Amino acid sequence: MASKLIKALIGVSLVLIGAWLVYLWWGDLLALVRGGLGFFLVLCGVIAFALIAD
Repeated sequence: MASKLIKALIGVSLVLIGAWLVYLWWGDLLALVRGGLGFFLVLCGVIAFALIAD
């Protein structure tokens, strides 16, 4: 019983720390998403061409 409680407390604390870090780094996170969006679209296009070639 105690181990489940400790695991739950660790899980909740990690979620809270993660949410806090996303809040602090929101601008950097948006820049990262915007920067990776072009590469993602290129990869989608390459996959589409590979599916067409089959």
